[in-house]
Order: sequence, then structure tokens, then C-alpha cells
Amino acid sequence: MKIDHIAEPEIEFGLGQRHIDIRFGIANYGPLDVESEGAPKVIRLGVVGTPEDVERAVLWFDRCRTPIPGAASRQPNLRPPFPGFNSESAFRSQLVLGHSLQRTIPSRVFEELSKSGDANALVSGSVDVFMSHFADLLEHERVDVLLAAVPERLATQMDPRQRLAIPVGAVRLNFHDLLKASAMRLASAKPVQLMLPSTSDPTMARRAKSGKQVRRLQDEATRAWNLHTALYYKAQGRPWRIPRDNKEVMTCFVGISFYYDLERDNVLTSMAQVFDERGDGVIVRGGSVELSKRDRTPHLSAADAEGLLGEALARYRATHETFPARVVVHKTSAFDGPELEGIRASIGKERVSRLDAISIADDETPKLFRYGAYPPLRGTWLELDEKSHLLYTHGSVDFYATYPGLYVPQPIVFRCDERQATPRQIAREMLALSKLNWNHTQFDASQPITLVAARKVGAILKYLGPSDHVAPRYSFYM
Repeated sequence: MKIDHIAEPEIEFGLGQRHIDIRFGIANYGPLDVESEGAPKVIRLGVVGTPEDVERAVLWFDRCRTPIPGAASRQPNLRPPFPGFNSESAFRSQLVLGHSLQRTIPSRVFEELSKSGDANALVSGSVDVFMSHFADLLEHERVDVLLAAVPERLATQMDPRQRLAIPVGAVRLNFHDLLKASAMRLASAKPVQLMLPSTSDPTMARRAKSGKQVRRLQDEATRAWNLHTALYYKAQGRPWRIPRDNKEVMTCFVGISFYYDLERDNVLTSMAQVFDERGDGVIVRGGSVELSKRDRTPHLSAADAEGLLGEALARYRATHETFPARVVVHKTSAFDGPELEGIRASIGKERVSRLDAISIADDETPKLFRYGAYPPLRGTWLELDEKSHLLYTHGSVDFYATYPGLYVPQPIVFRCDERQATPRQIAREMLALSKLNWNHTQFDASQPITLVAARKVGAILKYLGPSDHVAPRYSFYM
């Protein structure tokens, strides 16, 4: 058994410059594609919501065109100021959200939908209303990203203590996931961004019946950073990437997860998410699988594993006009013999020479204790045995001079079911992949993007039928 600390990986921004922190990197150097002709210099944002919510959102976005101070803190690196979203600073881009790009829904529509007392009726009816306005926008205006300004009645459905009931035996619908799945069916579909009332107005943060705020709201500068980064990525911008050493081989990262279909009839469906060092993601949907009688976890058959990875590699080649030299597969359950057999067969057909098959767990894992008041450092790596390793992707961070979490951090345990790379290299890649999440700009995410994306995509795919169009870019799911 040995323990070590892996230094925080740098990520690449504009002008080829690098930094370990996302916000400082963009503020100092601009996004990765800042010099590219294809960078979104103007983002046309289609905004839909009640008149009050649309007005509140537009006013806040106008405020964000200029700098927003960071929160007062003894750790200034933790909550830095937002430099403003305009053509002269940071993202070198600007939002367009004039009256022609706005559609309003009378508040009474959501009041009427609430009267049934059925949460599912409220959610499905609200999705239909938003969809009709999205369709109208896309038919009459050029839109890059659709924004749903979520009304307060829908926002409360995200709190288990305040949401409406559902019929006995029914499966609770998720507004976020159902809306994004439905938007993929639109002609000329565009990515959707949800905006809660509290994003622009902290006084509207969800509160318990006692009046106490349900959870701590991020400071305004952090909210601005996160939302504008997501909009930039959804407008096909490239904010940052993992830099690749020219001595390293081209690598394709694949995440595989499983999810129940909407009826929860015990049939699980597999899916994969393909990422490369540039952060480009491609969605691949697999078929049905069964629970293993041995360990009660889902596994692919050899044929399904071969087909799934084969399609992933075909998508990779269509994008990059070449195959990678190395494939890394991250999976949420241990690989069994048939799965490895199928994966080996798939990469063998395409003459991919290197394979790392890694299963990742984040529950019931051992924990380390550190002298002093703070948890172990992010990047702490412990070899448990020849195949199993523990990694703190979330923990104390030197750059922040604190532990930025609220609860005891949970490390992940990864098992090398098959590998050519060293466990240290695999752990370092996981740290780097945890920074490829364009919904968050604080870099200490707990999971690599491969699994974050796989789970998010699975949550939305369950609302789509077998013949429905599956959007190929990750921006439609985040």
C-alpha cells in the first residue's frame, strides 16, 4: 500500500495559455477558441417565461455585461469577481436578447396547472407550454440557445418538502429532464438552459416552511460565471480543454452508465459518452441490458459491448477523421468477462493498440483522515491493492486555501480491470476530466466528466422513445 499526492492538472485557454483555475484562466487569457473564426462572438438567446421572470432574467443579464464583485472572503481565489460578459473582456462575446427573442407566458397558466394538485400534471403541462413558445421562436427567429426562465411554482417542485403529490403508482416527472428531451424533437433544435428565479433574485431562493433557506445560494459573481460559461458552451463555444502532450498518444474517453426506463420495469438501457482531450462529447445510445444474477448490477453482453464501443469509435472517427491510439472506458459497475471480451473485439477491429478499462465507485468507500482541521487534499491517491485505488477528486485545495465543501468529502475508488497505463496516470486523467464540466467553474468536481455526462444523458434519454432523435452533442443534456 502506498500513498501520494498528484499535483492539480492545468487546463488550456486562449492563446495557448494554461492555468489550474477555470475562472482565472478565462479572465486572463479568454476562452480556448478566442482566436477562432467559429467562436460565438454573438449569442442570440431566446428567453421564455412569465412576464415577470423574463423581465427579471433580461435585467440580470444586462447587469452581467459589466463586472460583478466577488464575495468578500479571506480566500479571494475561491470566489473571484466576474469580469463581465461583453466583447472586450473574458469570453470576448456578447448576448443578444431583444424583444423579438422573448416570449411570455401568462402567470395564470401555471396557476391553473397547479390547481389539480398533481405534480406530474403541472410538469407535463408546463413543458407543453414552454415547447410551444420554443417552437415559435425557432420558426421566426435565429436563436443559438433557448432559455427557460423557470416560474416559482415549478421551482418549488424541486424541493421534496414543498412539491405537489403524484398519483399512486406513478413515476414522478422531472421538469428539467422532460423539457430537454422534448426540445430535441423540435425542428432546428437548440440546447436549452434553465434559469431559476433565485439566480437573478436571491430573495426568491427556495425556503422551508420555517422560512429558512433550503440551501446556501452561491454568490452573484459565481452564479454569473457558471451560467455564462454554460451559455457559451451551448452556443458551440469551447471554453477550455485538457492540454495534450505531443508525446502522448491520441486518447478517446468513454463513459458507460445505466438507467431505468420511464416505467421502471427493471429493463435497463446502456449508453456511452465519448470525449477527447478537446472536450468534445458525442452521445451514443445503447440497447437494453439485464441485471446480473451474480452481483445484481447491470452488465453488457459481449455482443452489446462490442457494438456500443464500435459505434462510439465510429462517431470519433467521423469527428476527427482518424481513430485514437488509446481508449479509456469508465464504467459505474465492475467489468465482467463478456464485457471485456466485447470491448477487446471492438478495438481490435479498428487496430486500437491500448485499452484501459476502469470501473469507478463513489459509495461505501474507505476514507482518509488528515491531521488538522481540513480534509485530505484533492489529488490524494492511495493504492489499496494491485487493482484498486482511492482518489480524492474533492477535498482541500491549496489554490483556494481552504476546503470548499460543506460536508466530509467522499473519495472515489477506481478499479483497473484492464490497463496499459499506470494507475498514477489514470488517476491524474480523472482529476483533469473532473474539470471538463461546463456547468461549473469551480474546478474541484468530484466525478470525471465521462460519468457525469453518462448519468445526465441517461436521465434525459429515458424520456425519449426508441425512434426519437437523440441529439449528438453533450450541450443538449447539461
